[in-house]
Amino acid sequence: MNKGDLVDMVAKAADITKAQAGDAVSAVFSSIESTLKKGEKASFVGFGTFSSNLRAARDGRNPATGATIKIAAKNVVKFKAGKGLSDAVN
Repeated sequence: MNKGDLVDMVAKAADITKAQAGDAVSAVFSSIESTLKKGEKASFVGFGTFSSNLRAARDGRNPATGATIKIAAKNVVKFKAGKGLSDAVN
């Protein structure tokens, strides 16, 4: 599934136009993104929790040359599925 497929499914399920569904999906994604940028968690009961964690700087290796390189620290997004989602998939 991609974003276009999701918009189509939301439009059909909510009986709204694809433009309205696209705006709604974009609003949800941007809300989650802004919450994570602030360092907060986005938690949806029964679905899961999005969070961001700082990954420390570390040394790595260039696989082509074997040379040691520095990998900068960065924030990474994590998702932990909720019980409802896990049960639905299994």
